[in-house]
Amino acid sequence: MGHGWEGVVLKILRGRDFTFTVTGAEEVTDRFHRVHLSDGGLLAATGGAHPTMWVRLWFENAGKPHQRAYTLVDPDPEAGAFSLEFALHEGAACTWARAAKPGDTIDATLQGTGFTLPDPAPSRLFLIGDAAALPAINSLLDAVPGIPATLWFETAHEDDRKLPFRLDPAHHTVHYVERREGGAHLVSEVKAALPGLLGDDHSDAYVWVACDTTTTRTLAAYLRKELGLPKDRVHALGYWRP
Repeated sequence: MGHGWEGVVLKILRGRDFTFTVTGAEEVTDRFHRVHLSDGGLLAATGGAHPTMWVRLWFENAGKPHQRAYTLVDPDPEAGAFSLEFALHEGAACTWARAAKPGDTIDATLQGTGFTLPDPAPSRLFLIGDAAALPAINSLLDAVPGIPATLWFETAHEDDRKLPFRLDPAHHTVHYVERREGGAHLVSEVKAALPGLLGDDHSDAYVWVACDTTTTRTLAAYLRKELGLPKDRVHALGYWRP
């Protein structure tokens, strides 16, 4: 299967194509699935992985190519392997993940990923996301061990509270926020708590947001315009559309 016009655009943007092979799969919860893969040479070609690194996977959807982005989980450059995690719902990507078995292959394109923490490094993290963002959240917590982090995690199902966070109780605090009003409840919870946690000095803090597109845009505008955080102290990326 070709990759259609999206694939052509990604080629123009110097996207690099790889083929991953499934080596195993596991059910984390009824609504969260992990697939283990060999990387088809990706990590060797890129010199390793950075926090929140993601790739575009290609699926067939009603006979047409369909791509979605997923964050690398526990990348191992020496072994040429990593895992991907899927918050399950209806759709071609999750249908593939549910059925994935050793030996299956899937095409992927590396284009668009990129992330560096600001310099100087923050001494406080504030993370806002949901199940789709969990792999990226964990990669950030792994990248800066020992740094205090406060997390607002939006839950769509009770099982979301059972997901495998990389939390250090001595340094990390998580607030579970039920998804209501299309994400507006999460926005209200963050607005109520974050200013007091930030205090007057924002220079040592870093805020990372990855929710649905509308919620992410609302929070990004609030952080930059109302709280006055500098651009290099905020990273906001909408992960999905409701």
